[in-house]
Amino acid sequence: MKAEVMGDLNSRAIGVFDSGIGGLTVVRALMERLPFENIVYFGDTARVPYGIKSVETINRYALQITKFLIKKEVKLLIVACNTMAAVAFEAIKGVSPVPVLEVIGAGAAAAAARTKNKTIGVIGTPATVNSNAYARAIHRIDREVRVFSRACPLFVPLVEEGWLDHAATRLAALEYLRPVLAEGIDTLVLGCTHYPLLRPLIADIVGASVSLIDSAEAMAEIAAGLIVREKLGNPSETPPAYHFFVSDVPYRFQTIGESFLGRSLPHVEMVKL
Repeated sequence: MKAEVMGDLNSRAIGVFDSGIGGLTVVRALMERLPFENIVYFGDTARVPYGIKSVETINRYALQITKFLIKKEVKLLIVACNTMAAVAFEAIKGVSPVPVLEVIGAGAAAAAARTKNKTIGVIGTPATVNSNAYARAIHRIDREVRVFSRACPLFVPLVEEGWLDHAATRLAALEYLRPVLAEGIDTLVLGCTHYPLLRPLIADIVGASVSLIDSAEAMAEIAAGLIVREKLGNPSETPPAYHFFVSDVPYRFQTIGESFLGRSLPHVEMVKL
């Protein structure tokens, strides 16, 4: 009986959630790193962006989504949204019966391991930057590291508009990155799940001397480690099931979603929380 319960647990999906569709970059990394794992994704597209909302509102939304995914009987929860991770992680852990991972810890660990001159830049939404969550996470690993953060509020709407290499996006990036680069950073954390889509443009601006840290890739590695350590791996080698839920289907959702996911986006179901 115990073996049956364990087998059932192992075949359960990984639950991933985000304030919108940016978390699909985390799903993409999980698909590549854990090709046999089932995944359930929820994007709160009706209420995006979270980055400019109050702490109380973000906590309320995060708990609603957590309860929705727990009902889907997931074996692991991944908070793919940097803003939710910065503001609501403790509240989410408090109601979850399964392990919870979040992108900030993953990105902070990768950045601390990568920097050579102990000078790290972080870019993110206003809520993420104002929370100081990345600096705290990095300083828990190494107190000697200097962290310089910069809010980039225009990046999310520019990415969702599909302006990944537009002149306006380049101008905004130059304006945002100039003061961070002036501090002599050698590592830059892309502290929002939308930002990996801007990686080529950002890399061009910061140059080869600055390493870019993609929290999505770091998150997939940590999730893989936890699954091995806790013996939660799906034993099946059949093609996994991917289920995508959203709270609204916005204009150009399919096109934008596929650019995040890096492949065709299967059926997406709209639900009310």
